[in-house]
Amino acid sequence: MDDSQRARLHAAQQQFAPQTTYLNTATHGLAPLRATRALEEHVREVASGRFSADSADPAIAAVRAAYGRITGVPAERIAIGTHVAQFAGTVAASVPAGAEVLAPAHEFASVVFPFMAREGVTVREVPLDRLPDEVGPDTALVAVSAVQSADGAIAPLEDLISACRAHGARLMVDTTQSAGWLPVPAERIDYTVCSAYKWLLGPRGAAFLTGTAEALAELAPLAPNWFAGAEPWDSLYGGPLRLSEDARRLDLAPVWAAWIGLAPALELIEEVGVQTIRAHNAALGDRLRAARDLEPTGSAIVSLPAPEGAAERVAEAGVAVAVRNGRLRASFHLYNDESDLDRLVKALG
Repeated sequence: MDDSQRARLHAAQQQFAPQTTYLNTATHGLAPLRATRALEEHVREVASGRFSADSADPAIAAVRAAYGRITGVPAERIAIGTHVAQFAGTVAASVPAGAEVLAPAHEFASVVFPFMAREGVTVREVPLDRLPDEVGPDTALVAVSAVQSADGAIAPLEDLISACRAHGARLMVDTTQSAGWLPVPAERIDYTVCSAYKWLLGPRGAAFLTGTAEALAELAPLAPNWFAGAEPWDSLYGGPLRLSEDARRLDLAPVWAAWIGLAPALELIEEVGVQTIRAHNAALGDRLRAARDLEPTGSAIVSLPAPEGAAERVAEAGVAVAVRNGRLRASFHLYNDESDLDRLVKALG
């Protein structure tokens, strides 16, 4: 990391004021101060009767454009919603009955439940590292997180892209645990779904769907609504059906506060740069792994054994982590530094 990158990172860290040693971004990211101010102003406007619904439109447009720059996907191929499961459900509805969907074992439920709920669709679960080899002629779609929620394992996306193309299968990637710190080749992935309240530092209630033009054309909106209209504010009442012709036809009506808070958060992510954040986060994760005699993985999420009393000792030391699958899960982001890691290592003993 060069001096310019360090300066941008240091400047961004001044936007956060945690009251604990926070190593739990994989559950929820911290809100930067600029986002907090935007949300506070929004609440005051609502409370005083000064809020106008269409005043949120510029923030939503800014977020869609910023997310496009971060992911490398044109804005016209980005749909917005509230949760990953809604968009995964939209993709699941396009899978034909009798088809096989391939997923890694222990994948996050919002990624696989929509497919498991589809009558006539078989979901086959295999180890993550075997996923590309298991794609076959009967596979209609592979559903996988770019970074696994439980343990931070990074999916072999390039191998999956090649395997899916070789067998004519679609690929859906959940980037909730990667967007904001780990670059993903979203422009070459059939579908990506993402919730923005973790590494993108937004409030809960904002989510994205992106896709290739060909793959998006196969999707039908499950909940067509006024905001998906060609002209949303002229689509409030009655027929005829007049949806947008691009990915906005898949939009869900926005939770305004979520997008108002997300706009300044994405500005901060762009100011620092995803590659800079990746280098910082991965270095902290690998330093923790080294301290526990584990091989480096380059992931911002680290899963550790949780012997009896370990979680309690960590909490008593004022360190926020999570317990997932009976193990301690620590996750690092741009607001963390070596002192945070050292407190965790000391608490673990």
